[in-house]
Amino acid sequence: MKIAVVILNWNGVQLLEQFLPSVIKYSPEATVHLADNASTDDSISFVMANFSSVKIVKNDSNLGFAGGYNEALKHINAEIYALVNSDIEVTENWLQPIIKTFEIESHTAIIQPKILDFKRKEYFEYAGAAGGFIDKYGYPFCRGRIFDTLEKDSGQYNDNREIFWASGACFFIRSSVYNELKGFDADFFAHQEEIDLCWRAFNKGYTIKYISESVVFHVGGATLQQGNPKKTYLNFRNSLLMLTKNLPEDRLYWILFCRMVLDAIAGLQFILQGKFMHFMAILKAHGSFYTLYYVHYQKRDKFQSEKYYNEKSIVYLYFIKKVKIFSDIFGIGINIKN
Repeated sequence: MKIAVVILNWNGVQLLEQFLPSVIKYSPEATVHLADNASTDDSISFVMANFSSVKIVKNDSNLGFAGGYNEALKHINAEIYALVNSDIEVTENWLQPIIKTFEIESHTAIIQPKILDFKRKEYFEYAGAAGGFIDKYGYPFCRGRIFDTLEKDSGQYNDNREIFWASGACFFIRSSVYNELKGFDADFFAHQEEIDLCWRAFNKGYTIKYISESVVFHVGGATLQQGNPKKTYLNFRNSLLMLTKNLPEDRLYWILFCRMVLDAIAGLQFILQGKFMHFMAILKAHGSFYTLYYVHYQKRDKFQSEKYYNEKSIVYLYFIKKVKIFSDIFGIGINIKN
């Protein structure tokens, strides 16, 4: 099975210097590619000088995460794409259990490994942890991470199981499925595009899985810090766009209305915390959403599954009921049935 590890880069020469060696060392089964989003630093010359085995694909401009991968993957021939952030440290044999799963499970289209925190290696990392889910209103959460609460890895998620979405930090997908779905939605630019892609795959009946035997460590926030207002803008806007594209028709407008109310409450919280730039980011996100609504409504597929969630409101459980740990809500895990 031909697999391509593809690292998207924009002005990340220091990250490449730190993390690319582990990818090359522990990925003998794959070809390693650098997809460069028109960097202005020494990224390309550094890789060419130090890692001659790495194949380089140059994008003409910074197309973000979504557009950057869409453009680069047009030039990469493989059965499996492993899309890996430049701030990921991989471990020995990280590819083998994932390749094996793809080989024996023909209907599994997307896979995520266990993602731990590079800075605190005994803890799960924010972006994906042990596999992602969403609630009825589209709020994402993970086994091992609900909102800002990160669990310590004590082996509680050492399993291989179905999930709803896989993290874009380390995202494996069959190239045939990627092409069938026309890749990421480039309008998202960055953030939640992987959830949108997984939701579209789910609506078509494909399986998304978490494989715990494969372990990687993620720095997180190396490109855009968690407290950055631009990240707030992209997360709020893209979440609304994702709902517009993927919700069942009979739930679409009611859930969008509920999200607008909840977003207004979030904006009020930002004001009370003195985070006025984040409040303005939410206003900007909604303005952009209204402008883009019709275009994204036209992107809807013919079928949207009713069974996309397993919890009505993770917001209620976390902030009102004060339940912070995934296993306290769901036990060991969630069963997803399409």
